[in-house]
Amino acid sequence: MLDVSERTRFTMACQTDSGRVRDHNEDVVLVNDRIGLALLADGMGGYNAGEIAARMAVDLVAEGTALAFDAQNGSNLLDKTDPATGLSQAALVLRAQILRANNAIFESAIKDPGYEGMGTTVVGVLLTGRRLVVAHVGDSRCYRLRNGTLIALTRDHSLLQEQIDCGEWKEEDARSFPHKNLVTRALGAERHVQVDLAEHLVEPEDLYLLCSDGLTDMIDIPLLTQLLLKSNGDLAQKVALLIQTANDLGGRDNVSAVLVSIAAETVVKPAVIRKRKVV
Repeated sequence: MLDVSERTRFTMACQTDSGRVRDHNEDVVLVNDRIGLALLADGMGGYNAGEIAARMAVDLVAEGTALAFDAQNGSNLLDKTDPATGLSQAALVLRAQILRANNAIFESAIKDPGYEGMGTTVVGVLLTGRRLVVAHVGDSRCYRLRNGTLIALTRDHSLLQEQIDCGEWKEEDARSFPHKNLVTRALGAERHVQVDLAEHLVEPEDLYLLCSDGLTDMIDIPLLTQLLLKSNGDLAQKVALLIQTANDLGGRDNVSAVLVSIAAETVVKPAVIRKRKVV
């Protein structure tokens, strides 16, 4: 178990699998518990191009965030707030690295005809001394389990979500939506991309889940909550259980999950922060 500061202790685990139908895996996951970073990307495009886009996104964001963390002495970076936006420096760093990855993927697609149309979703969290920064583009999600209740901390950038928002489709009927895998925002799709950022206070025993749609398309929220509440096994075994369950239920897509568990002895002092900031 790693110390990020005096107040926050956590563990991380991740796993990705090609599923039961796809012949290759275009999901990429990464955890860096030294700096409190977790990332998940779900690639799309021509043969192998989606995997390349996802790998580029995860590697570039992880590399750039670690360099910024080390250059600014880690905890100092995490505790500073930008007066212009009200966001932590950690949030601004995470956004900057996602934008850098977007540019690199977009330029690669232009230069190599084999990569034309490639792109990827991305969802990431960066754990500060008292806050969790959440950044995402696309329909890969972040959930939080707290006191037995599972809630989504991200909102999909997808055609389905737009239809739900405008009242054309009901959320309970989402599984039958004919184009539910069409995203309206992705890294590499355009030269400029909007990154959604949010910051949340962590509490002892919080459990955060990052996942691709290959998991949530197979497992509904009640079952997902039940699986996350299982106390037996360590965090890696809990991740493996999520992957196995999705595959047992059909595994129609690549399936990936990352878990971040906040320790019971974590102490969080009261503070006021922005619950959500879209930039």
